Amino acid sequence: MLKKLMFSFLLLICNCALCQYKISGKILGENNKPLEGCHIHIGTKTVSSNSLGEYVINNLPSGTIEIFISNLGYKSINEIVVLNNDFVYNSTLVPVVNFLKDVLISKKRNTENNSILEQKIKAETIEKYSNQTLGDALREIAGVTILRTGSNIVKPIINGLHSSRVPIISNNVRLEDQQWGSEHAPNFDINAAGKITVIKGASGLQYGGDAVGGLVIIEPISIKKDTLIGKTITNGSSNGRGGTISTSLHKGNFCDWSWNALGTFKYFGDRNSANYVLSNSGNRELNFSGDIKFTGKKYDVSAFYSLYNAQIGILSASHIGSSFDLYNSIDNLIPSVIKDFTYNLKSPKQEVKHHLAKFNFNYSIDESSSLAFQYSYQFNKRLEFDIRRGSYKNTAALDLELVTHTIKLDYKKEFQDWVVLSGLNLENQKNKASTLTGVRPLIPDYFKNDFGMYGISKYTFSESLTLDFGLRYDFSNTNAVKYYLKSRWDERGFNTQFSNFIVGESGNQWLTKPRFTFHNLSGSIGLHKQIDVDLDWYFNISLASRNPNPSEFFSDGLHHSTGQIELGDLGLQKEQSYKFSTTLQKKWSKFSMEINPYINKINNYMFLKPNDIEETIRGVFPVWDYQQTNALLTGLDFNSTWNLGKSWQHHFSFASVNGFDVSNNEPLIAMPPLTFSNKIQFVKKDFHGLVLELKNEVVLRQTQFPDTNFKTEILVNNEFVKVDVDISSPPEGYQLWSFYSEMKFKTFKKSFTTVTFSVQNIVNTNYRDYLNSQRFFVDELGRNFQIQLKFNY
Repeated sequence: MLKKLMFSFLLLICNCALCQYKISGKILGENNKPLEGCHIHIGTKTVSSNSLGEYVINNLPSGTIEIFISNLGYKSINEIVVLNNDFVYNSTLVPVVNFLKDVLISKKRNTENNSILEQKIKAETIEKYSNQTLGDALREIAGVTILRTGSNIVKPIINGLHSSRVPIISNNVRLEDQQWGSEHAPNFDINAAGKITVIKGASGLQYGGDAVGGLVIIEPISIKKDTLIGKTITNGSSNGRGGTISTSLHKGNFCDWSWNALGTFKYFGDRNSANYVLSNSGNRELNFSGDIKFTGKKYDVSAFYSLYNAQIGILSASHIGSSFDLYNSIDNLIPSVIKDFTYNLKSPKQEVKHHLAKFNFNYSIDESSSLAFQYSYQFNKRLEFDIRRGSYKNTAALDLELVTHTIKLDYKKEFQDWVVLSGLNLENQKNKASTLTGVRPLIPDYFKNDFGMYGISKYTFSESLTLDFGLRYDFSNTNAVKYYLKSRWDERGFNTQFSNFIVGESGNQWLTKPRFTFHNLSGSIGLHKQIDVDLDWYFNISLASRNPNPSEFFSDGLHHSTGQIELGDLGLQKEQSYKFSTTLQKKWSKFSMEINPYINKINNYMFLKPNDIEETIRGVFPVWDYQQTNALLTGLDFNSTWNLGKSWQHHFSFASVNGFDVSNNEPLIAMPPLTFSNKIQFVKKDFHGLVLELKNEVVLRQTQFPDTNFKTEILVNNEFVKVDVDISSPPEGYQLWSFYSEMKFKTFKKSFTTVTFSVQNIVNTNYRDYLNSQRFFVDELGRNFQIQLKFNY
């Protein structure tokens, strides 16, 4: 009996070994011509077709097997067959109109939180803003406005909040680029984005617990098929007499390897308002990013590097020399400096370099669980130049180096109706302020260590109802080394409360070593209910905790990029936000809409408030200091799309936010005014993909603002006269018209060229924006004609 069993077992093994078959065939393309170089994936094996379109794959096991055939410019074939003998599989590939459909961007959610509607900007919209900034592109989303410092420095505002309250996640790395300053734009090249997601609230707990305003998540273009594609976008603008050129190449999965590379060059001279040149408002950028990835059977390994390198002119008229200059500029609406157009960048200006390198290892434990490891390194070099003379003429007045090391570990598990995501992160950060500038650093040397851990769960009750909830703990420790003028130390009231920070003295300065430690809890809970096929309801409650940033703690002197003296407060407490938001999304056959009301109660809300004017050897500057209060922000975002016919479409959006200082019973400073946007679009795809758009944006005057005016003395007819410096009153509302058009032309067999023409501020409106810190000195940008050529290959 044992011999029979052994014989049967050996016979079974032999049969299995002999059950090896082959699949062969021929692949044809247009006009039944053989296609050479097609990639045929069968099981775990890959071959390419020869010049006759033929291929053969041997030694395939019997049973069910998947055949995948692809070629650049053709629609792929994916089919399942049952193999029990040699098999001939011939196929004819169908050409696609636009080979860019081979670009696959994952549609997965950026977080495991389903109770907040994630709002996305797709690649085709991002390309429209190739010549502009990340902040400009984000304005496409209702409830997102922008904070400007002049024409080049743009930061997103989500539901009335910005800067440290809105973390920016680029390629799964949180950007650490001294983002605390209102005039520190995100160090990111908009051309490197394949998709942008905005989350309004602190629900992306895997990225941090301090997103009081929300999150901006940027994903690069990802090519998953075995193909090589690229594009070059060139832009020319009349306002600034410059433009941008950006080129990218993307190689999909070939022999388990893939890579991407991108380079961008931007060059602009002085911009113009409707009536005059905005002197020293040019900018330059030279950026690069690239990555390489290997994909194994159960894991993938990747490395990424990017460089953002920018020079940004700061408006000459924003640097005043006396209180009379400030008063005169605000009262008469006339810039103190107007010169002829030039491409030269003079002081004041910024020079910024941001390096980001990261390594990723992702491992699939089984079909339902995975583990991800990431290490990232960031180096940020910031130079800010003031107008100086003598030996310091070409020396930066502010010279900062910020180095950040981060380790992330994430685990994901799916079972039955549950999805669980958990992880931790470790971060070490060091800021070095150069002492060779001849100026006391605005931000001191500091060392910061952070540790965070989180858990997020999603439970699916049914196909129409899901619950998600999460909790995060963060520990943060900051140690700084800073000299304070003894007079400033006493003036700020630090002598009694923080005398233990003093470790030495040097003449009229105290040497201090402030130390701060924080323990924070953040959380989120919410529901997503699909009420009907085309009706969805989202509800979310979130808690966010944000520590004072280095600027809020330590600022102490003239901030040269803004032309104002900023004073921090060592006594600031952590900020805590309790946000309630809900979204109703409804779709009809021709009309769809989203409505999103929210309430955000913020304890210990930190803000910068003007309170005086101070005379220095450099000139006279307004003084702004950081304060805290209890705040309440309420608002409503609305957007809709209406299909008016086969080719016509109307888009409407509306955003309102009301910020109130509960402690002082007055409005909050710098809250976005009421904004409306209407866009009518005509599309005729069968005529070279013609697109025509006319957009109207209406920004009403902000009527809710605190009175922060102060008095100063100016010389009138050889006598000093006290006058009110009105830095509180918002400018008048305005409306802007813009036009956009595009057409596509087939230039080669497998490539297209897209030509766009657009005009911003068509009627050359003369206006000032409440959320531009340079509104006291100059008008906003005038009319701008722009031409863009996009080559796909």
